[in-house]
Amino acid sequence: MANYSEALSKYNLELNDAEIAAKVKTILTEKVPENDTPEVKKFLMGSVELTTLKTTDSDTSVMAFTQKVNDFDNTYPDLPHVATICVYPCFANVVKETLDVPGVNIACVSGSFPSSQAVIEVKVAETALAIKDGANEIDIVMPVGKFLSGDYQGVCDDISELKAACGDCAMKVILETGDIVTAKNIKTASLLAMYSGADYIKTSTGKEKVSATPEAAYVMCQAIKEYYDETGIQIGFKPAGGINTVMDAITYYTIVKEVLGEKWLTNQWFRLGTSRLANLLLSELEGREVKFF
Repeated sequence: MANYSEALSKYNLELNDAEIAAKVKTILTEKVPENDTPEVKKFLMGSVELTTLKTTDSDTSVMAFTQKVNDFDNTYPDLPHVATICVYPCFANVVKETLDVPGVNIACVSGSFPSSQAVIEVKVAETALAIKDGANEIDIVMPVGKFLSGDYQGVCDDISELKAACGDCAMKVILETGDIVTAKNIKTASLLAMYSGADYIKTSTGKEKVSATPEAAYVMCQAIKEYYDETGIQIGFKPAGGINTVMDAITYYTIVKEVLGEKWLTNQWFRLGTSRLANLLLSELEGREVKFF
């Protein structure tokens, strides 16, 4: 992005964290109960990015993980399949060769995930190789150190170069909201990411002490809405990290519904990054504990 300051000048960045927290509390108190329904839970199942990002992952374990998605489609034909399978780049080909379900995308975390601490040439190479091996979505981490140091041009350059490597593949930019903390920072980072080529903005890696929060989600969704109003470009939203209950997922659904509206309530524009939510949703829909994945 040639002139990030000109882009940022179009938006109000002077946000009050206490006011944001109060607005979120009101939304959650008044609106969440009406979304606690089987229909919403079915929708959420179709927005899950089923994720395995373990040190112990192997070709064998990722193959078995992917096969469960194939089996789910046969076992529960009346439920939507997950939106994506998300893995490290070295497993993209394993997922590609194992996955039989049409419509499930292959996402890879890339660009020296989760720290983003590598030279840009390494990040670009890893991203390009992931796509060559079968990934059609890429999740990268914004260079948080550059952002907190005020090097916004460096942030934009990194994101832009990685988007160029992604080409037509969707790129999600992880802001690591637990590290940048304030509403002002979160909105600024959201706008920089979108203007630099992000197709989605994502809260967190799940590897830091603080992951997704409703307050961060609210600010990010407001930024997406304002960016859409300004440019006409629709950007997706993905909360990730710390989504431990069905109610957590319904909370994020509610924020998206209230801030962005129905246009974002598809599994193209709203995703949930999680390794445990699918079983929890399935258990509630079946009325018994189910450990399918």
